[in-house]
Amino acid sequence: MADDRSDLTYGQVEERVEAIAEQLAARGFGRGDVLAIMLPNRVELILAIFAAWRLGGCATPINPVFTASEADHQIIDSGAALVINAGPEAPTAGRPAIAVDDLATDVTAPAPAPVDLDLDDTALLIYTSGSTGLPKGVMLSHGNLEAMTFSMGSHLQITPNDHCLLVLPLFHVNAIVVSTLTPLVGGARMTIVGSFSPSTFFGHVERLRPTYFSAVPTIYALLAALPEDVRPDTSSLRFVVCGAAPVSAELLQRCQDRFGFVMVEGYGLTEGTCASACNPVDGVRKLGTVGTGTAGAADPGRRPCRF
Repeated sequence: MADDRSDLTYGQVEERVEAIAEQLAARGFGRGDVLAIMLPNRVELILAIFAAWRLGGCATPINPVFTASEADHQIIDSGAALVINAGPEAPTAGRPAIAVDDLATDVTAPAPAPVDLDLDDTALLIYTSGSTGLPKGVMLSHGNLEAMTFSMGSHLQITPNDHCLLVLPLFHVNAIVVSTLTPLVGGARMTIVGSFSPSTFFGHVERLRPTYFSAVPTIYALLAALPEDVRPDTSSLRFVVCGAAPVSAELLQRCQDRFGFVMVEGYGLTEGTCASACNPVDGVRKLGTVGTGTAGAADPGRRPCRF
């Protein structure tokens, strides 16, 4: 797991999660509590989610560009007991907070043992956009995340040789499931590139050599609008995913023809944990459609993933 500040092995991720869990537990955070996380895309956002899970709590990621009133609504509505944010000027709705730069990196005492989670325990509270009213929290359980993660891993044929480039915001379920949990559970690598910029994006692709990324139609439209002399090396990419909003077959075809992408379009919604249908990486793909339904259930004998 990496971003522009950190490059962590799986072992280092576990150590950092243990340290943050110890810090949260010292602040009284425990089973059933909600951790609000208001950060831009960076590894600490993911580490904090895993730390909340380790203690039996759940997490609600908040859009880092929210106004104070928007952020306060989510913090209060979710019942957050603690907030992790960028610093003292960030909204907290009166809740205790830890600045991201103050998050622990080393365990100072025996780390709290992971709580024995149930599949029905709430893992995430992802808030809707609020287009028809105030944003509402969607309660996603560990069972929901497990089923979707293993389903997407199988559908996209993720192996330890894969490398996901994360460009979508981590307060959305797509980025958490498709770009984070799916590669990590599959033993693969993921790298966060921060805010998307069409002028720098392909530089990241050429330098980092990812095997896939997931994006929305707006991103593909911006890439397709780049000057014609922009002809990046995309040979590392096995496929790319398009979802979250309707997209024309013409745009998908233009990106596929110009950049050599295998375009995998899907459909889903937050309430469904992410993807309900998706085109295959191999086999018949019909541009402009969302493909067939994805497999629905994980092995009932599995236990929730924990870090």
